[in-house]
Amino acid sequence: MATKKKLKKLSSGKVSIFKIENRRGYAAVCMKNLTEGRSPVQAFYRMVKAVKRSGFELSGRVPKAR
Repeated sequence: MATKKKLKKLSSGKVSIFKIENRRGYAAVCMKNLTEGRSPVQAFYRMVKAVKRSGFELSGRVPKAR
């Protein structure tokens, strides 16, 4: 039986969301990961999946876009 990997907690304050210049959409950056989405919420939830692959779990609210 496979054991479930223990994920380390990570604050949503570590995620930086910004509008992409000359393109439609937003980007999120956290811990050397970059994700893109049409909205800040979509970019954040794609980041949740990206950091989960690294063994971290994002918790909290979606930060405001700059």
